[in-house]
Amino acid sequence: MIVEMDLYYQIRSRYNDGESIRSIARKLGISRQTVKKYCRGDTHPDERKPYHRDSEVVTQEVIDFARACLEEDKKENLSKQWHTAKRIYDRLVFEKGFRGAESTIRKLVKTLRAEMDISPQADIPLEYDPGDAGQIDWGEATAYINGQKTKVQFFCGRLCNSCAIFVQAYYSQNTESFLEAQQKMFDFFGGVPLRLIFDNAKVAVKEGFGKHAKATDGYKAFAAHYAFKTEFCNIASGNEKGLVENLVGFARKNFMVPVPRVKSIDELNAQLLASCTDYMNTHKVTTKSVSVKEAYEVERYYLHSVPTYRFDTSKTETPSVGDYSTVRFDKNNYSVPVKYLRKDVTVKGYANTVHIYHKGVLIATHDRAYGKNKTEYRLEHYIDLLERKPRAVFQAKPVRATVDKELLDWGKMLPGGNKEMVKLLRLCVDHGVDKVLDIKRSLPPGIVPTVDIVRSQLRETPESNIIHFKRDVNVISTDLSTYDKKCGVMPR
Repeated sequence: MIVEMDLYYQIRSRYNDGESIRSIARKLGISRQTVKKYCRGDTHPDERKPYHRDSEVVTQEVIDFARACLEEDKKENLSKQWHTAKRIYDRLVFEKGFRGAESTIRKLVKTLRAEMDISPQADIPLEYDPGDAGQIDWGEATAYINGQKTKVQFFCGRLCNSCAIFVQAYYSQNTESFLEAQQKMFDFFGGVPLRLIFDNAKVAVKEGFGKHAKATDGYKAFAAHYAFKTEFCNIASGNEKGLVENLVGFARKNFMVPVPRVKSIDELNAQLLASCTDYMNTHKVTTKSVSVKEAYEVERYYLHSVPTYRFDTSKTETPSVGDYSTVRFDKNNYSVPVKYLRKDVTVKGYANTVHIYHKGVLIATHDRAYGKNKTEYRLEHYIDLLERKPRAVFQAKPVRATVDKELLDWGKMLPGGNKEMVKLLRLCVDHGVDKVLDIKRSLPPGIVPTVDIVRSQLRETPESNIIHFKRDVNVISTDLSTYDKKCGVMPR
């Protein structure tokens, strides 16, 4: 029987006044069991016992399987590769023929996690002073670079007080990329925080972890130059750098969707930098009372200034130029002009580029190759040699690797053969392959191509020598009537 509040009051008040249970039941017209249940106030009519019914599909076998999955996670201690409730459900369906609902397994897993003390731990909300700290981390995404589907590693940095962000893409998480990314981050923020918080990255830590980690000598030198303190996180403790962990996911979902399609990684990084600036100008963190831009305007005054001397973030080697006019660096080869054959050079490998010097003079630059045994050629490095050895032109690797097949096929039609092809390549070096191809495509069908035709088309008056005249000239008319009067000229 469900007792209303007025009736409940009558039962309680009469009983407190000393009336017997039998009398209360008779006068109120209810059963003695109901009066006995409520008279002492041991319970309340609004109290509802939770309904529970053992599920017929959650058998002991199902419970044991789910528990084994969670115990395996706990044993392996892999923070990013653990069973979700969805994964356990999928495995139960596939391996055990489970026919229940996914929600049933979600409830079971939640209960088991609590029993096994592996439920997510609560985090303590943190607050940082302006200029106190920054957090950095890496993420991975896919982009189409020059038409090729490419995995890129994107570096994320965030100021802890203002939540201003910095994101840039690299081909690798190597030391050069790691240092260069931080250097560019300091430039973007216009200063350096007192400390940087990040994982125990192998490129920065030589031994230990967390507060016991010891930085490599190279990273110590970098940190000393920019005057910041390193603070390494404990293993599997993403909560210690939660701001940048969130940024990694945010950047992947917002800056990398749809999948970027760019001509070069430099173009991708320009887009990412524009996105960071837009975020700073328009975003507001829900837990803060001011916008990111307003907070950053305050925080930047507390950042240490970026030193004038630019720290060299490159990996440097000093190989000799080989017989094919290439140098070996980090398992790949890069061409240099043939006049440096068998001379010692200095190779500076940066994150995405390679610079080659001879006696302090820059003689070649290349996009950096990753992988093994790749060779990066520049046509201009071999054009002098090809002019001396024209018979090799169509089989020369530097030509095949750098010249469009369309141009090569066209070159085979030249009346002068190999020598004419080399002359055409010289025009490509001097004026650019695209200009030569544009001329080729503009010729009417059936015309036999010659180098003289191309050369004549390229001999156009430079834009700098053209004199431009303004079409709209403001001419001020002069009133000559006063002059006419002085000279005695009669008006017409």
